[in-house]
Amino acid sequence: MSGVTTSQLASAAPLDVPLRLHIGGIQPRDGWKILNVQPGPHVDFVGNCVDLCRFADNSVAEVYASHVDEHLGHRRELPDAFKEVHRVLRPGGVFHVGVPDMEVLSKLFVHPEVSLQERFRVMAMMFGAQDDEYDFHKVGLTWQLITAFLGQAGFQSAARVQLFGLFNDWTAFQFRGVFISLNVNAFK
Repeated sequence: MSGVTTSQLASAAPLDVPLRLHIGGIQPRDGWKILNVQPGPHVDFVGNCVDLCRFADNSVAEVYASHVDEHLGHRRELPDAFKEVHRVLRPGGVFHVGVPDMEVLSKLFVHPEVSLQERFRVMAMMFGAQDDEYDFHKVGLTWQLITAFLGQAGFQSAARVQLFGLFNDWTAFQFRGVFISLNVNAFK
């Protein structure tokens, strides 16, 4: 094999192993590669979810994004990010996306039994904890809004799920016994 080095062969993934991309992740899992805007010990690719140009069209079997897309602006960033996910997914691929459920959080925020301290916690879930420059939420999503954005990006169908069961993250978080994440499987 001329032109291919032994190190290139060693680093190449077998052709039958599908690429599964975890956007915004920090927790490693076999079979998944992590793309994050911040470098970290388990981050495979450093970059922004709005630009997935390093991945070819139809090259990814699954994409997982837990509480990432609410950090994007609703006019350009979010639609562009969803279009990029759609572009890189293989036909029949699935986009597992979880965001704060603005409908649930709004009800919790105004609930008469929620204390002032608890309202601050709910407010942080709605608008970001604002601990660093990346931890600000720019958009609030409901089932109706997220499916509209997904449809505009080209996804054929979407289904709401309670839990993904893939990673231990915000998609499984409960506040006062209520799941606060809007978890959606969108299909190309």
